[in-house]
Amino acid sequence: MDKMLNQQPARLERRINGANDRWRFSKETNLGDLLGLSQLSRATGEDIDSELKMIDRLHIPHLQKILTGGIKKKPSQHSVAGCQSQTRNIASRGSTQSKKKHTWEAESRGSNLQPCQDVTLECLGFKWELHQPQLFNSGTLTKLYIYALSQKTTDPLKDLEKLLRAQSPKEIKEKSSVKKIVISLKINDPLVTKTAFATALKSLYSSDTEVQMEDVLGVLASAHILQFSGLFKKCVSMMKDGILPSTIHTFYMAACKYKEESLISACEKWLEMNLVPLIGKQIHLRTIPQELLQKVLRSDRVFTFSEFDLLKTALYWVYLQLNLKIQSVPIYETVLAFFHSFPKKCPFLERELGQKFLPVFLCLRLHGITSGRHLEDIKHINFFPETWLVRIFANHYHALESGGDMFHAKDLTTQAVRFGLLINQEFKIYSETIGVYGFFFEIRGIKHGDFSYSFYMQRIKYSDTNLPAAIAERSPVSLRPERLVKYEIRAQSLVNGNWQEFSTNPMTQKFGLNKSTSKSHTLKIETVGNPIYVAFAFIFPVS
Repeated sequence: MDKMLNQQPARLERRINGANDRWRFSKETNLGDLLGLSQLSRATGEDIDSELKMIDRLHIPHLQKILTGGIKKKPSQHSVAGCQSQTRNIASRGSTQSKKKHTWEAESRGSNLQPCQDVTLECLGFKWELHQPQLFNSGTLTKLYIYALSQKTTDPLKDLEKLLRAQSPKEIKEKSSVKKIVISLKINDPLVTKTAFATALKSLYSSDTEVQMEDVLGVLASAHILQFSGLFKKCVSMMKDGILPSTIHTFYMAACKYKEESLISACEKWLEMNLVPLIGKQIHLRTIPQELLQKVLRSDRVFTFSEFDLLKTALYWVYLQLNLKIQSVPIYETVLAFFHSFPKKCPFLERELGQKFLPVFLCLRLHGITSGRHLEDIKHINFFPETWLVRIFANHYHALESGGDMFHAKDLTTQAVRFGLLINQEFKIYSETIGVYGFFFEIRGIKHGDFSYSFYMQRIKYSDTNLPAAIAERSPVSLRPERLVKYEIRAQSLVNGNWQEFSTNPMTQKFGLNKSTSKSHTLKIETVGNPIYVAFAFIFPVS
């Protein structure tokens, strides 16, 4: 008998709280004595919710160890299979059925050890039966369980001992005399569906639970409500890898709703690279929130083939906001005709209809549009205030008079004229010719091997036979033998979910017409990313 007594674990010391034999563990965290915590809360008149806030700062495994006697046994494979079956059943039945009882434990074949389903969760019109050890993976369910337990307990010490004995391996075959706890959770988030919520609950049992991309928003919302950080991070990671023109809007709005900064940044970065070359040509452009569009247009890292391409994208976006029945992106001439159709007495951005869009166009670098044909579009579209047009044309006039000096553009980061090349695996050489204030340059990208590339810009003569007719015929010509240029060449590509960035850093150089002075510094990179977004940004400083 003495030997048996000596083998029993030492009992934890308790101390009395209040006049009615309320008790709690001494020299332990509040979390370790949950029943005593509820009794103490009633004795002191404090709100138990304020006491339960400490759960977020403590470790769930510690709580689980105390309440379950340190059980480490995981659910059997049959349990997980049962969870998967429940998810499929919910998906197939939809919302046509009312309250039903869904069991998250399949019978274990060939084993007499069946963990007791001791918690019933009422949510979304269903009853979900859960196991106590897995329940503590969710911060929200933990709080609900503790609160429900405190309300039902009349003899805390006796019931807690029953609970511990019922969960111990020695007594697991015996039917527990501890009553089931019923908890309720009301969800008002429209993103949460029954299928998504079932997937989230299944993830309490297995970290390998598969989340379908079509359900990821609902699972993310469910994980947020359940305070299940592991599942929430998994969904965020999936969404970062799944950003597309069709998903950018919903992913960005969800990221803002749940204040997930990493996903917000991922959406912004993706849109910086793909606004002009990809989504700007699709009907999904309409879904981009104005606040996000403005932030991207202000970014010095936004990729564009030219400043005019950014203007066209902004005009398309406004057109789609005003023509919601249009289900395909029209040709550019249709957009010009739409804005040109408004009465000429007032430009569009000064009309009541257009004033809300004015901040979008304040983000553009209109001074970087130097092509004569494009300037004619800006003048005749009847879109911009007259003061804007006067400033644009006056800046160009002064720059041409002073041999190309850009008095109006001094900061390379915020005022540079930008051009771009989109590099993929299709060609070995990529090249575009540009003309600014009578100076002509070729921007060039060369693929040297599977993963090696080089990029540079080179001044070319106005008499060069390779000069495109569209540029040569409608552009002024400067006879200056040298042109001082401040420039930066930057390349970016996406590799395994992370953006790689390469840059020459800002450089200042005099570009001449002979071979030794006509070429810029060469940016050489190695990357497996595809495509590669290459940006050439420059200004002509006062010389």
